[in-house]
Amino acid sequence: MEFHEKLQELRKRKGMTQEELAATLYVSRTAVSKWESGRGYPNIDSLRAISSFFSVSLDDLLSTDEVLTLAESDQKKKESHLYDILFGLLDLSVLLFLFLPLFAQTVDGELLAVSLLNLQNASLYLRIAYFVISFGMSGMGVLTLALQNFCGVFWTGNKRRLSLAIHALGILLLIFGRQPYAAAFLFVFLMLKGFMTLKRK
Repeated sequence: MEFHEKLQELRKRKGMTQEELAATLYVSRTAVSKWESGRGYPNIDSLRAISSFFSVSLDDLLSTDEVLTLAESDQKKKESHLYDILFGLLDLSVLLFLFLPLFAQTVDGELLAVSLLNLQNASLYLRIAYFVISFGMSGMGVLTLALQNFCGVFWTGNKRRLSLAIHALGILLLIFGRQPYAAAFLFVFLMLKGFMTLKRK
């Protein structure tokens, strides 16, 4: 007997509805419905709660194949969270532009390295673009870190692509503005992101 059949049988034996079981386990009725129809498995915390509530062992609840499937799924989720944290931190690190002397500025014929906050002799439009890209990337980092558990289809499927696209746009802007140090700084982080993306595939 598969997990979804066992869960359904245990629930019916207790004379409970899916809503009542969901309330007991602190999950949504949709989650219980999904588990009972065989379209997914609970996470390890929910499995422990089910095991405790029905007084059955995890071995009784899950077959060997289901344990392996659950372990693989849990491993993928952990990897995804780790990559989200790394992507988010790399995007947030662009705020260092505000303080680190990575921008070139000529003063009285002398080339100086200044932070974005101290950059004066670039055109206003270019400076605004640097600030927009810096805050855009760091905003993407905040969203990536804050929405790790958000399961929206568009966000889940495209968050890393968006991050990479904004990052590449930032590098092109810095190259166009003749800021090699800042561009190299972003390029190193883009390579790290690219490596992580390829490693996941």
